[in-house]
Amino acid sequence: MPDPSAPLSRRERQIMDALHRLRRASVAEVRQAIPDAPSYNSIRVTLSILERKGQVRHESEGRRYFYEPTTRPERARNSALRHVVSTFFQDDASQVVSTLFGLKARELSDEDLSQLEGLIEREKERRRE
Repeated sequence: MPDPSAPLSRRERQIMDALHRLRRASVAEVRQAIPDAPSYNSIRVTLSILERKGQVRHESEGRRYFYEPTTRPERARNSALRHVVSTFFQDDASQVVSTLFGLKARELSDEDLSQLEGLIEREKERRRE
């Protein structure tokens, strides 16, 4: 049984990122959307692997296949973020937030900061219950 939550290789993740941006694409379109893309055949083979893993599905139109992700962007985003947090931050959410503030602190508006404060307060309330 395919497992859409299984970890992806770097190249598989690149292809999935491209498909989520494009929503539906041919092998050639996926290849154009990836920096330093491998050969057409490598993309095609990787898409076949992703299909076996349950990550993508295809439809044929004439001789061309068009691929689309099987997971919603929100689910893919959560999976990718869990991978980054686990790999680079040893599952420490405070390190993640600290890094984000370091990267984006100058770009955060007062409204952004208020939204973040609200999220923190809601989480505190949830834990008190």
